[in-house]
Amino acid sequence: MSERIRIGIAGYGNLGRGTEAALAKNPDMTVAGVFTRRAPESVTPAFAETKVFGWGSLADHADGIDVMILCSGSKEDLPQQGPELAAMFNTVDSFDTHARIPEYHAAVDAAARAAGKTAVISTGWDPGVFSINRLFGEAILPDGETHTFWGRGLSQGHSDAVRRVPGVAGAVQYTLPVESAVDAARAGGGSELTTREKHTRECFVVLESGADEERVRDEIVNMPHYFDQYDTTVNFISAEELARDHSAMPHGGFVLRSGDSGGQHRQLIEYGLTLEDNPGFTASVLVAYARAAHRLSAAGDHGAKTVFDIAPGLLSPRSPEDLRADLL
Repeated sequence: MSERIRIGIAGYGNLGRGTEAALAKNPDMTVAGVFTRRAPESVTPAFAETKVFGWGSLADHADGIDVMILCSGSKEDLPQQGPELAAMFNTVDSFDTHARIPEYHAAVDAAARAAGKTAVISTGWDPGVFSINRLFGEAILPDGETHTFWGRGLSQGHSDAVRRVPGVAGAVQYTLPVESAVDAARAGGGSELTTREKHTRECFVVLESGADEERVRDEIVNMPHYFDQYDTTVNFISAEELARDHSAMPHGGFVLRSGDSGGQHRQLIEYGLTLEDNPGFTASVLVAYARAAHRLSAAGDHGAKTVFDIAPGLLSPRSPEDLRADLL
């Protein structure tokens, strides 16, 4: 085997742990280290050989890491960390605030190009593989409608956003598709559906002692880019209930493209995911794109990239000859 790709993991929450586990499934890669804002000695990785370092030592490891996978939250961490780390490493991240992707891309692109690095942004499953399927659908059926439905499932990004509201001690958020909207989309309609009519959101929140319940509820339901366009229910529960009833992280969803290919022939494209472990699957996508980032960087193709810019063959550990023979 050729020399393995050395991967750093920046952040060791659910996504960081999922990334460590996913790397164990990829024999052409190895974990070069986990970087945490917590005290390193307080972090116990899944594998004894995984080394844990303090966040402040990131720059010291620039020569020992081929790609850094960023495993922090999109709401507050990645807007700062993405450009900062792209100035030191080739990076991959899962920035998922859709409305802010253009400005995030510009910031990361400037930092990566100046440093001669390659940064793959906003990948995972949505944005990520769902984005690719939206593009495929529109390109193949230009006369049609695209609909994306998520859930029922636990959203990592939205749960993180709720946990950052002052007064919140713990929380999860579930996204629920509206069945009548799904049926309309599958039937070729639904063009008039609004964001609010396609999904609802449900939050389960543990309050800090003395927190104002109504203030917390109001801040959640009116949060821009996360909840203000949806009918959102906020349920206040105990820490024991949160641990007992909401520790699993299932998710999923599907992309539908319905259109006419000519002669009034209706066509339907559907791509779906059913996930028992949302962060584990997201991490698996990040790891595949880390391989692509390494290859692009080696070829001198620098700057910020999205899934639209990367050929699928770059994700696979297999050679182009093998892919043509077995998968084409």
